[in-house]
Amino acid sequence: MSGPLYTFVSRDDNSTVYAEVSKILLATGHWKRLKKDNPRFNLMLGERNRLPFGRLGHEPGLVQLVNYYRGADKLCRKASLVKLIKTSPELRDSCSWFPESYIIYPTDLKTPVAPASSNGFSHLKSNPKTDEREVFLASYNARKESGEGSVWIAKSSAGAKGAGILISHDAADLLDYIDNQGQVHVIQKYLEKPLLLEPGHRKFDIRSWVLVDHQYNIYLYREGVLRTSSEPYNSQDLGDMTSHLTNHCIQKEQSLNYGRYEEGNEMFFDDFRLYLLKAHGVTLETSILPQIKHIIKSCLSCVEAAISTKHLSYQSFQLFGFDFMVDESFKVWLIEINGAPACAQKLYSELCQGIVDVAVSSVFSLSGDSGSSSPYSSSPSSTFNLSTANANACSSPKLRGPLHVGPFTRL
Repeated sequence: MSGPLYTFVSRDDNSTVYAEVSKILLATGHWKRLKKDNPRFNLMLGERNRLPFGRLGHEPGLVQLVNYYRGADKLCRKASLVKLIKTSPELRDSCSWFPESYIIYPTDLKTPVAPASSNGFSHLKSNPKTDEREVFLASYNARKESGEGSVWIAKSSAGAKGAGILISHDAADLLDYIDNQGQVHVIQKYLEKPLLLEPGHRKFDIRSWVLVDHQYNIYLYREGVLRTSSEPYNSQDLGDMTSHLTNHCIQKEQSLNYGRYEEGNEMFFDDFRLYLLKAHGVTLETSILPQIKHIIKSCLSCVEAAISTKHLSYQSFQLFGFDFMVDESFKVWLIEINGAPACAQKLYSELCQGIVDVAVSSVFSLSGDSGSSSPYSSSPSSTFNLSTANANACSSPKLRGPLHVGPFTRL
């Protein structure tokens, strides 16, 4: 067999994305799959919450790469994201793209409560855990008195698929709900005037896939998907989850109109481009994508110093799913960040091939020519030498990846 032979282990049986990546690697003929507990691997496709980071990079003669960044949960848990955004000077413009949000702990956990006068910021910086219910109530009452929008949404910090959510006008109801749930939640200002899709007067959110490679180059996948509601948006009925939440599981299980407007309640960017131009006279490239790119880069750059593996004995990469909403003024708002995103069915092949090309083959060349130019270079003549990769990991400067790799574009 020509070319080098690399080895990988796969420890996440539930990830459809990395199941596809595994197939692609095996199909090259240059990769061999090892048993899960074999430590002599080049690549680990692991399970996000059960990764042995402390044992990585200690196998003599092996460059080791893993598919998650240690510490990325700072972005991917709702409460952690709120704390990061509130306490990071680099994100001082976040009020223009992240809804007003507060971290709330159930009262029986006896978490220190930030006084309303503190605005929560100093308390969040000095305490690992802070209950912001008093700060929330002060803002809630001020908005109510001024006649501003009074709808808020409570979301479980670790929740997914629409679980642990309440939308309400009533602050007491929201706080009682969280106390009864028994786990940390985020209360966030609800976007009461979203951009809606016609026909049907329906809500949507946007999922963008973002890949961060081992050199912490940030790549945006060219395709995005709108997850759409099947039911008309009704601001007067906050209990109808099919009207307010676009999660596939809620729409599929609870709406009789699931799939009526878009197959699988998914609209892809090509159709969205046409819709924006026809219905509103605006373009995706000028009205929405620049905002999405700014938010993505701001969030990921903010944690680079804390989670980058450039100076470690092993290397990481990670695929993120950024979820956005757009309001009626075409302003983009970050809703949350997923650290292990699934993928729309029709995109699997292209997206996963892109992951291999951007994140894996840039470290482990499949060309068989050790002298070939690396796509990661500070000049056209620079090369990436695997035999010295570990030695250089602690001293090499950040190398910029190519602007385009398949369906990915570097931000």
